[in-house]
Amino acid sequence: MKRNEPQEGSGIPAYKNRHMKSVASILLFCSALFFVQCRSGRAITKAIAPRDTTGIVIKSGPDSISLYNAVKANLRKNYINYRTFSAKIKLEVEDSKGKKPDLVANIRMIKDSVIWISISATILNVEVFRVYIHPDSVVLLNKQEHTVQYRSLDYLQEITDIPFDFKTLQDLIVGNPVFFDSNNINVRRTEGYMLVSSLGKEFKNLLTISVADSLMQHSKLDDLDVTRNRTADFTYDDYTNSGDFSFSTYREIIATEKNKLDVRMNFKQFEFNKELSMTFSVPKNYKKN
Repeated sequence: MKRNEPQEGSGIPAYKNRHMKSVASILLFCSALFFVQCRSGRAITKAIAPRDTTGIVIKSGPDSISLYNAVKANLRKNYINYRTFSAKIKLEVEDSKGKKPDLVANIRMIKDSVIWISISATILNVEVFRVYIHPDSVVLLNKQEHTVQYRSLDYLQEITDIPFDFKTLQDLIVGNPVFFDSNNINVRRTEGYMLVSSLGKEFKNLLTISVADSLMQHSKLDDLDVTRNRTADFTYDDYTNSGDFSFSTYREIIATEKNKLDVRMNFKQFEFNKELSMTFSVPKNYKKN
């Protein structure tokens, strides 16, 4: 892989400070972090189980074992495995204070190695943040304030209050299930959908998978700690064939605990397994923050 490191330019126009924190959270939550009501998922919502049904268990017998094995095979088949990934994403964000200005995220990733992200404000057509994430560290450039932050990967957990590790973050970006143990699942079939539940260390996860094409339509996370009451809903739509697998080009996310964050992600461009150039350096005039 090429990793060129040219110097950054200067002269970034002003950007409203009140949006900075939410932009950074979205950026590091990576390209959308958490959740909205489904645009085309009205039919899907009938198949989505309520909060307390993630303990569903299939009955024993040849048919149930066959169903269980088929679901596991489809999960493996549709898991997106890649070497590199790049995308241009339009982000629409709304929190408890209302809708934020639209953003554009350009993302480049090398699997298990690095995530490069550039965030621009569409209203000004300027880059406001650039982020470089390694499996154990985060570097954040604030191009409005000419500052740089060097953090451990724990920083992602601090700003999102979600137990992210590097692999989970990359899975979130490409559209793989997150906080889901495919080796520990229960299955129930409804009309047109498979409901696949998994119990992890932090969350219960319930996947809704279409019977017609075996593609994931929805993922619902519920916190195992009832005192925190964190929930997250992912909806996946507008799948397109990318050669070896299908890729969701439209996602809607809603995350709630004390507050609510809604994010819509429109993938305008994306490529897998192409040679990438990672351009990241810290200008000398940037101050540590």
